[in-house]
Amino acid sequence: MSEFSTTTQVLFGRSFAKPLLASFDQPRSSSDAGGVLLRLLDDRLGITAALAAALPDTRDASRVQHPQLDLVRQRVYGIACGYEDGNDAERLRHDPTQLLLLGRDPLGGPPLGSQPTISRFENRHALRSLITGAEAVMDAIIASHRGRVGKRVKRITIDLDGTVDPAYGSQQGVLFNGYFDQHCLYPLLVSVQFDRESDQHLIAALWRPGTAAASLGFRVILRRLLPRLRAAFPRARIRFRGDAGFATPKVYDYLERQGLEYVIGLPDNRALAKLAEPSMQRARDASAATGASARCYAAVTYKAKSWPHPRRVIIKSEVTRYPDRAPRDNPRYLVTNLRGRPEAIYARIYAPRGDMENRIKEAKEALRIDRLSCTSMLANQLRLLLTLCAFALYQQLRLHAARTELARAHIGTLRECLIKLAGVIEVSRRRTTLRLPQHAPSQLAWARIAYSLQANAP
Repeated sequence: MSEFSTTTQVLFGRSFAKPLLASFDQPRSSSDAGGVLLRLLDDRLGITAALAAALPDTRDASRVQHPQLDLVRQRVYGIACGYEDGNDAERLRHDPTQLLLLGRDPLGGPPLGSQPTISRFENRHALRSLITGAEAVMDAIIASHRGRVGKRVKRITIDLDGTVDPAYGSQQGVLFNGYFDQHCLYPLLVSVQFDRESDQHLIAALWRPGTAAASLGFRVILRRLLPRLRAAFPRARIRFRGDAGFATPKVYDYLERQGLEYVIGLPDNRALAKLAEPSMQRARDASAATGASARCYAAVTYKAKSWPHPRRVIIKSEVTRYPDRAPRDNPRYLVTNLRGRPEAIYARIYAPRGDMENRIKEAKEALRIDRLSCTSMLANQLRLLLTLCAFALYQQLRLHAARTELARAHIGTLRECLIKLAGVIEVSRRRTTLRLPQHAPSQLAWARIAYSLQANAP
């Protein structure tokens, strides 16, 4: 590595029993040695191969040094290891672990794609290609869950939610959003949940401009997602959950035509407040009697002017009390086509939708899915897909960690405990040996996951 031939060294003369010299001079070591799990997970899931096969490669084959599959994997594995920016490729292209993940000789193999190569890769795909790529990612995720839970799934819950992505450059689609009071992009993320499982699995991500309506793109997603779910899980009833941003007649009508169950938040208005007053008064009386917060539930039939027919509305009438504050009314409304007790629909069916926000936080905090810094809208859509692939790998990793102390760990914790392991790589004629720290705190969890992914004992 001639461009890095100058060794970085730091000498510490104090704080230690002897002078301490820190030297970055180990070409056979890597700080992401635990990342070999990512390749094992990907081989089972097949998500990078699916995306690479779906994206056309129009380059002159006689001049190609980095196959498209290698470029997809380089970006996905890099994002999973915490390197979300394409500029990171310049130093990582020589990293032994990153070389190993792509099937190259970790010590003497050709370097990975450079930053300009990554930039050209991200910017060369047309809209039709990205749609095909998104469908391929969707197929890979659905196939993995069909293999995991089988065809006998009784219910699938789809959650859609937008997330604000503040932007400070000249990216296409960056516009001022009055609700968020900033210039931003507003991508849409989609997850699926099976039966009574608590996990919500991200399955799609859609780029949107900063001024997009909250429901923009829902039909684009569902038109592709619903047939695939029905083919893979023919016995399942499909339920849609969304916040008040999806409370529009177009959404209701589409869901009803598709035969979906739905539970959607509904904005407050005078007519709903009038209908909620009886249950609101009961909540006030209960709160006054106990001196604590109280809530009551009710169901009414309601028809807005823009609706072709009446629909069922669930009302949660709540009075909140905090020390040194006056009691405050806090009514909430849902529109639904479900039958059942209002309390059960609100608390057991709709309220868990809030966990979708935790998945979005994971994707933003751990994998920087909001790092949409390319100028082109199409390049940023590809970045969403690449990050979605990395997120899917971590969700698979968490499933395989079910019997360890990391069973419910945040993606950032999974990466810190399982991927960010210092390691030394040795290559002989017979095998490649990865030497990891003897005192790594999560080594038992790492080994159990590796065995579950069909690694063989030496």
